Amino acid sequence: MNPRTKSTICWLIAIVLTLALAYFQRRTGPTHPVSGKITVAGQSIAFTLPRSHAREGDAEISIPVADATITGEISYRRYKSTDEWQLMPMIAGDGRLTASLPHQPSAGKIMYHVNLAAPGTDPRPLTSEPVVIRFNSGVPLGFLIPHIFLMFSSMLLSTRTGLEALTRGTAVPAMAWWTVILLFLGGLILGPIVQKYAFGAFWTGWPFGNDLTDNKTIVAFAGWLVAWLRIRRHPDRRLGAIVAAAILLAVYLIPHSVLGSEIDYTQSPPATGASTP
Repeated sequence: MNPRTKSTICWLIAIVLTLALAYFQRRTGPTHPVSGKITVAGQSIAFTLPRSHAREGDAEISIPVADATITGEISYRRYKSTDEWQLMPMIAGDGRLTASLPHQPSAGKIMYHVNLAAPGTDPRPLTSEPVVIRFNSGVPLGFLIPHIFLMFSSMLLSTRTGLEALTRGTAVPAMAWWTVILLFLGGLILGPIVQKYAFGAFWTGWPFGNDLTDNKTIVAFAGWLVAWLRIRRHPDRRLGAIVAAAILLAVYLIPHSVLGSEIDYTQSPPATGASTP
């Protein structure tokens, strides 16, 4: 196989793996909305319940319901708190039932159930377990877009570098260097800036906390930094690049925002409100 054909195949494999992992990251994790269907009064109702709120103001929960006789309510309380459950009726209008969960500080969470009922029947929850929604302050696109671009570019180049090492190509040292640069800029420069805007802290991973996103970023960067330093001294020793690429792929198999920043409301007074429904 000539070098150009080999390079093209390696790039195609790297692109496919990167796109697959990007899709996986998008579709998984504790901030991905909960979707499903429920039958009430013989009507199939599709719903999508948010698990992240990145704007100012309350978090709107809206369910499309064509039957005006169906009513809804939301029971909720702050996550990791000693609060009583509070009950809120949903308002009907424009073919939807709508209510808003009260705004929380950055990294604050609320757990909630949406319950629907037909006339003469008890309310039925849409989900078997409460949905948890996390609030954040939003991130300027000028920081968020470059952060996302650099992180997925580093994943693409990391995979391509690993394949270059596996096929004993000559570009491993240069590719490894650029992988380190992209990871550094995207994960260790823009990552903390995005974290600060969203949750009020630059770094909540080790040694200051257990934020898995921060921790897996530093592990991936450390793996590639060690690999590059080794390749720089011994260009023919490429096992480190293969291992570092495997580590980064494994990191991206962990859903985004797992063990992310959150407020422990048990350390603050309970919220006032209605009694347990």
